[in-house]
Amino acid sequence: MNFIDHIIAAISPEAAYKRESYRQAYEALRQYYDAGDYSRANANWRVMNASAENTDRYSRDNVRARARDLERNSDIMNAVIGAYKRNVVGGGYQIQVKTDDPDLNKQIEKAWKKWCKKQNCDVTGTQSLNQMIRMAVKRKRVDGGILFVKRYTSDGYVPFKLQMIEVDELDLTAMQPKNAGNKIIGGIEYNAYNRPVGYFIRQYDIDGFSQREPVYVEAKDVIFYFTKNRPSQLREISDMAPTIPRIRDINEFMMAVSVKERIEACLAVFIKKALPTSGINPYGRGNAPAGDPRISYEGKTISPGMIKEMNAGDEVQVVNPSGQGSDATNFAKLQQRLVGAGQGISYEAVSRDMAESTYSSTRQGLIEDEMTYKEEKELLMEILDEIYETFVISAVLSGKIDIPRFWVDKDRYLDHEWIQEPKSWIDPQKESNATKTAMQTGQKTFKQIAAENGRDWRSQIDDMAEVLAYGKEKGVDMGGVVFGQTEDPVPDEGGGDETKRKKE
Repeated sequence: MNFIDHIIAAISPEAAYKRESYRQAYEALRQYYDAGDYSRANANWRVMNASAENTDRYSRDNVRARARDLERNSDIMNAVIGAYKRNVVGGGYQIQVKTDDPDLNKQIEKAWKKWCKKQNCDVTGTQSLNQMIRMAVKRKRVDGGILFVKRYTSDGYVPFKLQMIEVDELDLTAMQPKNAGNKIIGGIEYNAYNRPVGYFIRQYDIDGFSQREPVYVEAKDVIFYFTKNRPSQLREISDMAPTIPRIRDINEFMMAVSVKERIEACLAVFIKKALPTSGINPYGRGNAPAGDPRISYEGKTISPGMIKEMNAGDEVQVVNPSGQGSDATNFAKLQQRLVGAGQGISYEAVSRDMAESTYSSTRQGLIEDEMTYKEEKELLMEILDEIYETFVISAVLSGKIDIPRFWVDKDRYLDHEWIQEPKSWIDPQKESNATKTAMQTGQKTFKQIAAENGRDWRSQIDDMAEVLAYGKEKGVDMGGVVFGQTEDPVPDEGGGDETKRKKE
């Protein structure tokens, strides 16, 4: 107790006791989180804990519908979707087969390239594989996920194709699992460990409305592409969910600004008449007599440079709405920054506005963005891995690829890597110098650099050797032109290399 408390205790012990009791209660209260109390500031913030599926289930369809509405009508929404599609997929992915047989590698890569054409990989025959995965990335951002269904058909290059199915097609009315002891949640059958066992796919008649008995597809033939954020999450939720309200706010604000600016741009002219064209006139009451020279302004408009004569005594009054237009630029920038931050990417990636960026800031932003995209790429490559492995197995079974010991050592023949088409450099000179330094200091190998540039390192060396050999055949020193070499090995008569000679 302090000095004041002692004085109060001498006058009123009861008041001093209450004062000390409230002080101790307040100190106890301060041991809790401000974010968890229900004081005046948080009075309207009422929340509860629930499983991820229970939380998502009641909002999933509504969130997806709103995300699709913004996809159709919002440029900012499409800016975010486009940034992911460009950077996660971009120019597509190339396969680099890594068996220990170079000839077999080329054979498989050639067969894979042929299968990736739309007539061979898509059951509808309308999309190549790269186009399908671009659409998948887009649908994941908007809808939350999409299903790749493996279909084994008799037509095509190999008896294996893909069918893309939207998450709407999962039959929510399915109640009876195929296997005893399992459960059905959101059109998907799960076992006791919440592992998908099968998918109930809704079917439609030709009119597109009448439902028929759903088709059951086993989980081994379905790839469900979505992000799992919590252990208790079973199905998808739109990746745009955290930023949907903000994107809509921007749209509403910009619409209001547009309407206001259009109103302010309006110009109207009123004629204040000294005498009416009918009624009272200088000749007395009644209508104007025939031949009255006064002008009626009905239906008249104004145009640039016009010269008109008015009635005597008439006066023009101009209505020109004035007002300072809202500074929508700063508001839109702030909102776009927050939208980008909510999606893990920079303002520049969302807005494509580089006016305030320097090389260093742009480079740092790209590095941070790439870390976000890597998460999506990792998930997408897992899907591509499964598609590729199913393709190779189908190709072997159909005889398109001959691998005698395939079933004995299957993993060895399925080994591969994915190479993404490279991005263009911001500053080619700085980027190339950085790459050269990284390779010379051992931070990166030539193989890694070739992969970053979307090239197979073996093919790149073969191409360089071909250029050098052809240049030597034609008497052109391509080593000096391409690599800046100052000396060149000259083969001796015995097939070895002589001491390097200096170039003249």
